[in-house]
Amino acid sequence: MEPKDAMRPAESSTKFTRGDLSAFPQDGKRREIIDGELFVTPSPSLRHQDISMRLTEALLLYLREHPVGRLFAAPLDVIFSDFDVVEPDLLFVSHDRADILQDWVRGSPDLCVEILSPTTRRTDELIKRRLYERTAVREYWIVDPELESIKIYRRAESGFPRVAELSRENRDTLTTPLLAGLGISLDQLFG
Repeated sequence: MEPKDAMRPAESSTKFTRGDLSAFPQDGKRREIIDGELFVTPSPSLRHQDISMRLTEALLLYLREHPVGRLFAAPLDVIFSDFDVVEPDLLFVSHDRADILQDWVRGSPDLCVEILSPTTRRTDELIKRRLYERTAVREYWIVDPELESIKIYRRAESGFPRVAELSRENRDTLTTPLLAGLGISLDQLFG
């Protein structure tokens, strides 16, 4: 059953599982399951892909000089449970968590990155943020191409608070304690 609107869960009392994903056609759409609800997203826009490539390039350059883990890009399943399977736009797994790298990613990455589009805004900002919080993802970046900003959520003793909101307008630089010494200019990222 396909949802009527992109990134809206399918209306059904049935919970979808990871096994159900293989029954869908290979049509270029991203299908994810969160709490057993199916979410379908059309392929990303050129702007989304440009930002994804710039961010990937900056992170790979950092990781070549500081080999502390591995970076992956969608499509790649992150399997938290049989009822929670997502494909973050980008994800980073440190060597400390390398045991989750199997046939797919089976567990919590250190970092998940979602690049917003009009059809994913609500899901990325609310539903996926809550999923990443409850599954012990260490850090979550929400990249907003429209506002040219990045919201950063980071695991803390008190939960998963937003610790920063960076913007191109303020000429901010993206940094993280996960990747010491990393600095990505938002002006270049969104340029």
